[in-house]
Amino acid sequence: MKIRITILSLLAMLTVAVQAQTKDVTTLAEGQGVWMPKPEVTVDKKTKKKVCIWRDTENNSWHEDIGMIDNVPVAKDFKFPESRTFGSNDPFVPMPWKLTEENDETILHCYFQMPADIVKNMWLASNETAILDMETGITYRARRTVPEACYSKVFSIKGKEGDVVDLQIVFPKMIESTKRIQIYGVPNWYMRGLHATLHGGDLSFPGYDQKPIVHEPHKVSDANNYNKDDHKSWAVFDDAHLIKPVEDGTYAIWQTPEATYLAEACEMNWNREYFGRGGNTILLDQSGRQYKCKDVMFYPNDDLFWNEGLSGDYFAVFYIFEPLPLRLENITLVVPEGEPFAMWGANWDGKVQQLNIRELKNNQRFFEYTPRKVMK
Repeated sequence: MKIRITILSLLAMLTVAVQAQTKDVTTLAEGQGVWMPKPEVTVDKKTKKKVCIWRDTENNSWHEDIGMIDNVPVAKDFKFPESRTFGSNDPFVPMPWKLTEENDETILHCYFQMPADIVKNMWLASNETAILDMETGITYRARRTVPEACYSKVFSIKGKEGDVVDLQIVFPKMIESTKRIQIYGVPNWYMRGLHATLHGGDLSFPGYDQKPIVHEPHKVSDANNYNKDDHKSWAVFDDAHLIKPVEDGTYAIWQTPEATYLAEACEMNWNREYFGRGGNTILLDQSGRQYKCKDVMFYPNDDLFWNEGLSGDYFAVFYIFEPLPLRLENITLVVPEGEPFAMWGANWDGKVQQLNIRELKNNQRFFEYTPRKVMK
């Protein structure tokens, strides 16, 4: 009887211990992450297992490769962003993440769905991995990983195709006042200064927008045998979509299932000024996928054109791109340099500018049509 009572007591203590370990889990932040291009999958002739090599660390030869790890945590019943089910024929591997507080530590859960039974050359974290509190300047350094053996090591995962792996990075517990953070040193999840908002911030990704309402400019004259070196052949517009003054380089974005609309603020330094772009403008996501500019609302696509108004006017040009997935956090605008053309002060410079999707959505309010007010 004493032995039975002792066993029951131990079981009760174990149950209490397990409950103590699992009851205090608080989600601090989460993100849908990037969708990585799916690595090429081959079949091992001997084992018949599907095998792939992770792209980002394919040539990470300067770190020790510890070989296969087969005890990686699996997140069962994991829900992917946009309620989407990923299959073997999908060209992307989603890379969501979640930041939690568990047992007086902060844990970054890094998820991905196994595209094969064996994934080689993975990388998770090292002494460069950290969370920065943007307000206090406190840096929380990574303590360890789960599995622990893969800290600062290249490793391979042995599992089952389709399983969602839950790799974990453990940090010290952050102070309660922490609101805004940046995450560094998790390259496979593109956390190289990734921004996140904690404790009650809006962590969900915005949904689709309505197509922007744009004031259609008046076409004064069509292009006449367009020639970039003959300004008299360029189309002329006036009565543009005027907006209130904004900072240089201000953009806004609207995402619909059919297209992405990117608005650019343009400043009039003269009463008559030419505008245009060098062609082949694209948006580039963190996985390297390109989204082409298909058209420009109401203005010529690629060609130079004149806009007439008043010096000091600000107006908007709306570019139409291929639709962006909702899960993107950042996007890079790439505008190639245009060919030289004959015009005084000719300037058709290219640019590369990284843009935050959430900020671009918030900027929509800056692009409402606002008729000019003139005092004489």
